[in-house]
Amino acid sequence: MPYFKSKTGTETLQLFYEDLGNDNPIVFIGGWPLTHQMWEYQLTPLRELGYRCIVYDRRGFGKSDQSLNSYDYDTLAEDLKNLLDELDVNNATLVGFSMGGGEVVRYCSKHACERVSRIILVSSVVPYMLETGDNPDGVPLETFREFDQEIRKDRPGFLANFAKQFYGIGFFSHPVSAGIVEWTNSLAFTASQKAMLSCAESFSQTDFRNELSAITVPALIIHGDEDKTVPIKATGEVAAKLIKGALYKVYPGAPHGLFFTHKNILNRDIISFISAGVVDENDILEEGYEILPGNEPLIIRDGEQE
Repeated sequence: MPYFKSKTGTETLQLFYEDLGNDNPIVFIGGWPLTHQMWEYQLTPLRELGYRCIVYDRRGFGKSDQSLNSYDYDTLAEDLKNLLDELDVNNATLVGFSMGGGEVVRYCSKHACERVSRIILVSSVVPYMLETGDNPDGVPLETFREFDQEIRKDRPGFLANFAKQFYGIGFFSHPVSAGIVEWTNSLAFTASQKAMLSCAESFSQTDFRNELSAITVPALIIHGDEDKTVPIKATGEVAAKLIKGALYKVYPGAPHGLFFTHKNILNRDIISFISAGVVDENDILEEGYEILPGNEPLIIRDGEQE
């Protein structure tokens, strides 16, 4: 199995990765508490179209070594840099889902988007998840404290409930099968408890607002307006305003786990953005997009579902 060595500080870990394909490299950074396998429904169709798709397991998750101490974003961004350097990747598109959006932004702010030609933030925690006086739409600290307590007390029970919110499952809403929920939980179970706890602290309390000006490459931001895990008002909406020239797309009705619930739309938008840098104007007009007044080129999708 392929591994790369990531040396950060005094620690060297073996991190698992996959690298298949030849052209147009796309590096996918997964969300908490999942592994590289969450991207299954992106990897197969994009690889079939000839894209080079690279995925890896964050330290402490999946097949990667776990750290006993370092899960802050500086360290996680260095893991990403070590991967790009090891594989000598250039002109890459970085796709960061949820927590993975933080790695994308921290990497760009520390390394001037080296080796990167564009970024895509999907359901991302960027720029700031925590509710504070100047971030009133964030998630209360008490919620994250409850996460911590529940993970320590009954991690499988926590994950079972978390998956329902993740995919927007309710009494009358069943957007995914029981099999998808079981699959999602099986990926999360591979994480160490330490990694889950430490990464939750990192993504919930890291403020990226002053780093978004470092994004100097084209950026696409995608978020669902029914995301109950990462509130859109504190994240996607703010990021779209702070990243200069960002293209912003809202999927109506989409929950946090839109990489599965809206996979066909997401895959098409990734391909469109990579191949053209922007969404085709004719595509916008045909599908009823609305250009947000006074905030071009931000756009919002109008009611499209799979």
